[in-house]
Amino acid sequence: MSLKFRLASRNLFHDRLRFVATIVGIVFSIVLVTVQLGLYAGFRRMVTTMIDHAQADLWIMPTGTKCFEDPSLLDERQRFRALAVKGVTGVTPLVIGYAQWRLPTGTTTPVFMIGAELDAASLHPWNVVAGRLGELAIPGAVAIEQSYFSRLGVSSPGDTAEIRDQKVQVVAVTKGIRSFTTTPYVFTDLDRGHAYTGIPANKASYLLVRVAPDADVDDIKRDLRASLTDVEVLTTGEFRDRSQSFWLFGTGAGAALFGGALLGFIVGTVIVAQTLYSSTKDHLNEFATLRAIGSSSSYIYTVIIWQAVLSAIIGFAGAAAVSGAVVSMTADSALPVTVTPALTVGLFLLTLVMCVGSAMAAIVKIMRIDPTLVFTR
Repeated sequence: MSLKFRLASRNLFHDRLRFVATIVGIVFSIVLVTVQLGLYAGFRRMVTTMIDHAQADLWIMPTGTKCFEDPSLLDERQRFRALAVKGVTGVTPLVIGYAQWRLPTGTTTPVFMIGAELDAASLHPWNVVAGRLGELAIPGAVAIEQSYFSRLGVSSPGDTAEIRDQKVQVVAVTKGIRSFTTTPYVFTDLDRGHAYTGIPANKASYLLVRVAPDADVDDIKRDLRASLTDVEVLTTGEFRDRSQSFWLFGTGAGAALFGGALLGFIVGTVIVAQTLYSSTKDHLNEFATLRAIGSSSSYIYTVIIWQAVLSAIIGFAGAAAVSGAVVSMTADSALPVTVTPALTVGLFLLTLVMCVGSAMAAIVKIMRIDPTLVFTR
């Protein structure tokens, strides 16, 4: 094995310029695939961030709701019918909608309001880094994300603005609750959520249902569907899947990201295949000699595959360094590149497949060599 590895490394490093071109091709393709898949993973996580942080076992929503940000309305009287279902321990209304945020300078910008009952399990701000969440009970209090400070014209808790000609004051600041649509999320209590969005007091966007610990969620979902009309009842997992399916495939965003990743894989494979093929062609006499002295096909296969594996390891190391820098630079952006441990392992295996697959063209060329070629030199 050591002899095969040594021969493979010498063939690979013999032409430094070609070796550098190979590594650059691998790095370029893997970074492109990483960024595209990282954007997909980040986008997939962001489109369900509100659903994931809501304290609900079941969601009651208007029929046809496509995602969390779909501002449809249902009659809040459905809440009392839901509470009458056996096994339901709580039903909390949630109000969402768009509003205009007026900066102290007089300019306006759209925001996405989330109004929830503060003293009940619902959807509340998380990762609070300044101010206190309890102060949302103060009239006119709101919580915002720190990355939107400049857009909203505020710099710290205590700053004020206006929504629908009503004064609001920032009392809590969060970190990391960003919207993939770039419209800032603004949290407040339920009553002010109605007022700021203009939604009537007897309407709600969602009803968040909590069930007893010993109850069967599927049975309660079935009973709720039988008791309520003109609504849908989904588990948190079902609502998450629906939202992801709408944003990733219903809008074409997922197809675009996958297309970019596929393009990077194809480009990298072609570059590596061309380089390995050229390297093998330059060493035809050496491989012919090996075949003439009786080296087995498997021995030659192993040498070429080792060249591919070495290229994959070195190229992936360079791609990982560049991708790490990209992840750091986009961490606070509207759509960060997210690279998970599972994605890292998958990308390494993808690099190996790309390089070893590229080596097949070189192997085919070697197997067509006439061993007597060495005696005609």
